[in-house]
Amino acid sequence: MFTYKIFNNIAQDGIDIFDANDFHIDEIDPDSLILRSQLLTDADFNQSLKCIGRAGAGTNNIPVDIATDNGIVVFNTPGANANAVKELVVCGMLLSSRGIIQGNLYSKTLSGQDTPELNKSMESQKKNFKGNELKGKTLGIIGLGAIGSLLAQTAEVMGMKIIGYDPYISIDAAWRLPKDVEKADSMEYLLNNSDYISIHVPLVDETKDLISKKSLKHFKKGAKLINLSRGGIVNNEDIIEALDAKIIDKFVTDFPTPELVTRSNDFHDVILLPHLGASTKEAEINCAVMAAEQISNFLKDGVIVNSVNFPSIKLGRKTEYRMVIINKNEPGMIGKITDEIGYKNINIADMTHKSRDAIGINLIDLEDKPSQELIENIKNIDHVISVRLCSNL
Repeated sequence: MFTYKIFNNIAQDGIDIFDANDFHIDEIDPDSLILRSQLLTDADFNQSLKCIGRAGAGTNNIPVDIATDNGIVVFNTPGANANAVKELVVCGMLLSSRGIIQGNLYSKTLSGQDTPELNKSMESQKKNFKGNELKGKTLGIIGLGAIGSLLAQTAEVMGMKIIGYDPYISIDAAWRLPKDVEKADSMEYLLNNSDYISIHVPLVDETKDLISKKSLKHFKKGAKLINLSRGGIVNNEDIIEALDAKIIDKFVTDFPTPELVTRSNDFHDVILLPHLGASTKEAEINCAVMAAEQISNFLKDGVIVNSVNFPSIKLGRKTEYRMVIINKNEPGMIGKITDEIGYKNINIADMTHKSRDAIGINLIDLEDKPSQELIENIKNIDHVISVRLCSNL
């Protein structure tokens, strides 16, 4: 039996997966945590904790380095909210192009007019809200992962030209892209040739202030920028200066700040959303289900998919007894571990080892149940972080 602790509101569909696997809530010393935006600290790393499931893509609220040092797997759910974010990007492009917000505000001033007067007022003023269509315009997508590639597919159907930039694009993501997407060799090329720019990269040291004075000078004059990724990717003060200088025409963001709120109250060139990117019922369910499945599969079988700090690993069960061994990625570890198993005359039916940066993990299926003495002997090997037995009995 495994245990879990919930932070934030997690969709019941995810909790149902825990129930189906005979998981139980433990508020004090759980095997796993599942959360959304809860800011974790080292105080949340209890003695029994083995993994953390983030029902969302970003893990800025989790001290991943501390988790790694303690052999704790951190999962996220890339792609689970991709459609929700993609649809909001399309909405953002429309809001920044068609005078929708301005027209709505004007329409509210028509109260008290009869129909002929109201129609006359609208006809005289609607020219002030004239915009442009998306068809034929060029969309630049920075980051071609789950969201970026899905956005490219939708934009193509809408008749837009697409330029994509992602120096770290995966093979799977590349396969999802429409064949007509132009691959930019540099972000500067994308910025210089795009009418709309949408950002879909994580907030890490390399992407902090990715859009700032240095990159804004490469923007096509009058372009519209949409940021539904993370606030720190865009330097807001530099954006306001670019809006003043008419370098960019509109800025749509999911991350309001005091200076942006002030700007949006004074002008209509900043469109603020209260972090709505993944705020749909469907996305919340998808994220909760994916996170719960990842936690369940790891605790039951040691399988890892979509971890931000551990390598992906899986192995079909060959026996009833599986050892999951996490160690620092040091030379000779596999030999030391298998030697201890051999000393106890236990046959290894199958095994696999994967490493990522400073961490390594082994899944070892044994013909016979290992004794507690063997488990302790492996734990005592230098650089071994944790050892546990997953039994199907």
